[in-house]
Amino acid sequence: MKTITHWIDGKPVEGTSGRFSPVYNPATGAQEKQVAFATVDEVDAAVASAKAAFESWGQSSLAKRTAILFKYRELLDAHRDEIAELITAEHGKVHSDALGEVARGLEIVELACGISVQLKGELSTQVSTRVDVASIRQPLGVVAGITPFNFPAMVPMWMFPLAIACGNTFVLKPSEKDPSASYRLAELATEAGLPEGVLNVVQGDKVAVDRLLEHPDIEAVSFVGSTPIAKYIQLKAVEHGKRVQALGGAKNHMLVLPDADLDFAADQAINAAYGSAGERCMAVSVVVAVGDTGDELVGKIAERAKNLRIGPGNDPASEMGPLITREHRDKVASYVASAAGQGAEVVVDGTGYSVEGHEDGFFLGVSLLDRVPLTADAYRDEIFGPVLAVVRAETYEEAIKLINDSRWGNGTAIFTRDGGAARRFQLEVKAGMVGVNVPIPVPVGYHSFGGWKDSLFGDLHIYGNDGIAFYTQGKVITTRWPDPSDGGINLGFPSNS
Repeated sequence: MKTITHWIDGKPVEGTSGRFSPVYNPATGAQEKQVAFATVDEVDAAVASAKAAFESWGQSSLAKRTAILFKYRELLDAHRDEIAELITAEHGKVHSDALGEVARGLEIVELACGISVQLKGELSTQVSTRVDVASIRQPLGVVAGITPFNFPAMVPMWMFPLAIACGNTFVLKPSEKDPSASYRLAELATEAGLPEGVLNVVQGDKVAVDRLLEHPDIEAVSFVGSTPIAKYIQLKAVEHGKRVQALGGAKNHMLVLPDADLDFAADQAINAAYGSAGERCMAVSVVVAVGDTGDELVGKIAERAKNLRIGPGNDPASEMGPLITREHRDKVASYVASAAGQGAEVVVDGTGYSVEGHEDGFFLGVSLLDRVPLTADAYRDEIFGPVLAVVRAETYEEAIKLINDSRWGNGTAIFTRDGGAARRFQLEVKAGMVGVNVPIPVPVGYHSFGGWKDSLFGDLHIYGNDGIAFYTQGKVITTRWPDPSDGGINLGFPSNS
């Protein structure tokens, strides 16, 4: 059985802990690989390699860094199908979705390729007599990233390309559930010419995470995952004096006003709720139907939901694949099973779903719940699966209040033809990312990604300008130079005057 190991100092490093975790193919339910868990010593070796590499990488020219990043971008593009296949095999998402993940990660690599423009400083001349002031940004040193299972290539690429472009060195701890994609990213980075130690990957569990959070040579930690773990990451990292950006969970609402195109809204609700089997922190998990739109909208969503093609991710006919593990599949199903007892109407029940020839796979059909009470678990919790809840609101004011009362504030969307209503919504809603007739408003690479409230812990969002600010520290330099007319050495051309 293949073992996924660590990537330290530009080469593979076998694990010595004797502890492993199974890596399953979610479509078959079979264990196909195992991943080695790092010891504290192995984490320390990765950090030591990164620290040694920073001595030269942090002083390297922007031209050198960007040349390597441009080559890296070429290699990623050439291997995007291969990376997508690794994602599908271990995560389960359909191949087209996996390709989209790689493409969105490439956006940040491309942003990093232009880092020479982003790191331009500021200069004010003659702030006082012969005094100039300049502001520059410099790298932090060794930084770390801890990434989730649902985007095993994209989220790491949200972090390390910008970090290393800014002159830092990086230690990545990916999810143990689907570790191969991030390992391959590191291999390709070395092939592109990235010096040894600039990018390291350590596989592991809480032992590795805690060591990264405690290690005195790590200056900053980036994290994407659930809210409870994000809180833990922030508290423990700050306790040890580190800069932190920790992105947590979500319960994203999609508000549909009576004037909206309901066919379009239904299409988008299907895409946003059930794409990637709902295992997205930006998935729409609640539709808020305003006024008399509810019955018709629910009918249109149900009609589409029943026709979705669910199957293995490597089958081109599949529109949705399995969930990541059997345990997660069963937990998601439990929300549907308990929904009716908590006052919801189960319009489409996806529990008990199986795929012929893949009966042991971690498949779950899509579920649609209507008239979900705000007290129900299906509304209160982040389910992270193919379950869409519909709640009813009589007015816009009622709808915006229930969205703003949510503990999360990651992403939200409004569907309407009324520009005034859309403008009001985008200013009044308490969320970090807002879509107007766009259900999953994930920003492009040169704008930053991040939420509000319990969806973000730390001050700065990920990638974009916030990402560059996170991976650098500012310095202000004030200078005064004597004028040659003040006397002293003067190398000007002599004259007879």
